[in-house]
Amino acid sequence: MRNDFDFAPLYRSSIGFDRVFNLLNNAQRLQAIDAWPPYDIVKKGEDEYCITMAVAGYADADLDITQERNLLVVKGHKAEEKEGEYLHRGIAGRAFERRFELADHVRVENASLKHGLLSVTLKRDVPEAMKPRKIAIGDGSFQQAPLQIEAERQVA
Repeated sequence: MRNDFDFAPLYRSSIGFDRVFNLLNNAQRLQAIDAWPPYDIVKKGEDEYCITMAVAGYADADLDITQERNLLVVKGHKAEEKEGEYLHRGIAGRAFERRFELADHVRVENASLKHGLLSVTLKRDVPEAMKPRKIAIGDGSFQQAPLQIEAERQVA
């Protein structure tokens, strides 16, 4: 059973959320999701996250991590090794590409590969201009400097 949500009423009363609605619509359309390689996303603090991917058998040189504006792309490509004839191949070595949508102002802090686990640390850095600020409440009187018209003074 598939539930389709209609976001049209939200478009009428919101401004600037087009990207969010597009993300929700695209998430609904995803049918076949490749579940390999497996990964975890952990929130480590108010503005810190960590993505851990199980990439056993891949070396640093086999992995590529790219951050675009609001997208993190992790690619893996392993060179084909000819060590003999496989009777059973259970260790995955195929190429993959995993995409993660990032919120505004989220950036990659670092990445590390240890014991077959790729860890990517992310942090949200909101600029000072975007942070909430306290507004002082005045007495209601609006004081404006007197307007002055600039003109040449005539010296008499």
